[in-house]
Amino acid sequence: MEKYLNPDLPVQERVKDLVSRMTLDDKISQMMHSARAIPDLGIPEYNWWNECLHGVGRAGIATVFPQAIGLAATWNTELIYRVAVAISDEARAKHHEALQIGDRGWYKGLTCWSPNINIFRDPRWGRGQETYGEDPYLTARMGVSFVKGLQGEDERYLKLVATPKHFAVHSGPEQDRHRFNVKPSPHDFRETYLPAFKACVQEGKAVSVMGAYNRIYGEPCCASFLLLEEILRQEWGFDGFVVSDCGAIDDLYFHHEVVESLAEAAAMAVRAGCDLNCGETYSDLKSAVGKGLINEAEIDRSVERLFTARFRLGMFDPPDRVPFSKIPVEINDCPAHRQLALVTARESIVLLKNDGLLPLKGNLGSIAVIGPNADDANVVLGNYNGTPAAPITILEGIRQMVSPDTEVRYARGCSILGKSQEGFPEAVRIAGFSDIVIVVLGLSQAVEGEEGQEEGVTEGDRSNVDRVDLDLPGVQEQLLQAIHATGKPVILVLINGSAVAVNWANDHLPAILEAWYPGQAGGRAVAETLFGNYNPGGRLPVTFYKSVDQLPAFTDYSMTGRTYRYFQGESLYPFGFGLSYTSFGYRNLTIEADTFLKTCQVSVEVQNTGGHAGDEVAQIYLKSVEAPFPIWQLRGFERFHLEPDETRKITFDLNASHLTSVDEDGKEAIFPGEYRVAVGGCFPGNDIETRVDSQGRAGEIWVGGFKM
Repeated sequence: MEKYLNPDLPVQERVKDLVSRMTLDDKISQMMHSARAIPDLGIPEYNWWNECLHGVGRAGIATVFPQAIGLAATWNTELIYRVAVAISDEARAKHHEALQIGDRGWYKGLTCWSPNINIFRDPRWGRGQETYGEDPYLTARMGVSFVKGLQGEDERYLKLVATPKHFAVHSGPEQDRHRFNVKPSPHDFRETYLPAFKACVQEGKAVSVMGAYNRIYGEPCCASFLLLEEILRQEWGFDGFVVSDCGAIDDLYFHHEVVESLAEAAAMAVRAGCDLNCGETYSDLKSAVGKGLINEAEIDRSVERLFTARFRLGMFDPPDRVPFSKIPVEINDCPAHRQLALVTARESIVLLKNDGLLPLKGNLGSIAVIGPNADDANVVLGNYNGTPAAPITILEGIRQMVSPDTEVRYARGCSILGKSQEGFPEAVRIAGFSDIVIVVLGLSQAVEGEEGQEEGVTEGDRSNVDRVDLDLPGVQEQLLQAIHATGKPVILVLINGSAVAVNWANDHLPAILEAWYPGQAGGRAVAETLFGNYNPGGRLPVTFYKSVDQLPAFTDYSMTGRTYRYFQGESLYPFGFGLSYTSFGYRNLTIEADTFLKTCQVSVEVQNTGGHAGDEVAQIYLKSVEAPFPIWQLRGFERFHLEPDETRKITFDLNASHLTSVDEDGKEAIFPGEYRVAVGGCFPGNDIETRVDSQGRAGEIWVGGFKM
């Protein structure tokens, strides 16, 4: 038996044996996402491209969880791990089912190009919906949980390969992504753009990383020696493989214009450490070898990395040795996963405003449900999605929740983007005949998405991609105002993937609910929340600004004036914000710092002081008085459930990594001197120090300090 076929030998020994038997043409054929079969060696064809951002994408029926921004809004890392485990179950089941019928095409593989851990630095970015929000710490914690859930915990075999993306400093504008050059300050580079990638590689043990389209400091990210060799491999110890974003190697020649041929582009990328090409440009590697641009040993290095992953996935071992090969196809869209999708959708919902109208009583005579997002089964899914067997729209969810005696009327009112007010009269009419009006507005994939995106958009159209402002698009706000003018109580439900400046609604309506793109069970989760069957506990993973005028230019990658960490203005809703049908009190803040060990333990007691059971998300923010920035940084959080009057002691253990800041030169250090701590249910605000009382309390935010 050839060594590479012996499952009892070490993986590296098997890989080297296999690669040594390949011709140069064989090797190159394995370095593009659609890798051809090599029958003489028993290597089947394999398509590396699969998606599982919030469920197995583009491969038929699958459980569709809330879009990634909604997952972040749960602030629940344990739940996100369970979601990723469910996704990996379905991906494995789909893969082995496909093999049985000889289907080795797109979206059937075990290498998933998720999660997207870019920082959502600007709400105009159409792909921000795919991320875990604006904060590096929250993004890192969510990303690590997701990566671990995908890859599994078996000591020998990988369940899937996770691929954090896009490395690095990438977040729009979409129209310029193939050509722009980003030059972040050393501080922003290390403090904001890299931490989540570092965590996913070092803690999550991600086996692959996807490069970005853009350049950084003049180098294309997919051919950046700084990113792929110095930082990723030498500094962080990454030993997996790097894949290019799709078409990114072509960009080196056609758009970045840093080389004079595609052969040079291919050679430059491989030599820098990009092992797999999503695309076909690496077919020019043979020409590059002939021209002396790259040698075969450098190609061997990449091929060995790729086959190490395939061997660890069990692709060359008997199926009975691979535990994940036995996952039955019936697990796909199974009742347990459907229930998990509902639980996750519930936990993602953020209550932005409530003047006491919510939760609704069950004895309503009539309800009007109005708006372009009220009865659209597609809009709840987000992008990079699978196909749910039974998606529930907001309208359907409400109809399922109400008593048979309650009449539910529906009118679309207007479209997402159009200017026509033709549907206003009917919407106003049914509102006037109803006890309560629920208006479902927001965004859709037609408004925000990826460059060229057709997914989730009317057939024949494409997404508008990035936004130019933060307002409700089209005539949605005019519709809302017309409904409000009827004098009936109006609840606004938002379906969207990024912050919306709903200033008028905040000033005039009694209740606003943020539901994101909530996935297949979104309608049910929203209805349960409206009627009090579920008490909302989600928190914002992004800042809701009042206007785009509060932001720097979209093309400016400096963090100055962006996100809660650097924004000096007044937000509409701050990062970490979310209301509940109950209330929570904080008391007895204690801080114990150990200067010698560079650790600090912060404890606080949290009590449910209201009349409903519910979830609270305790958050701890930290800043060094000596460091000029950021203003505050999230350094810990915990979501937990409390019954009325129940109290729980929450403890945050801060270590050197939490206390470390980045100076203007990009150097990490623990600044000596005073540190300030804020603990509560939300970002404390820039003026917290001026609002504290003699006990160190400002509302339900407690502030203290220690020295290092």
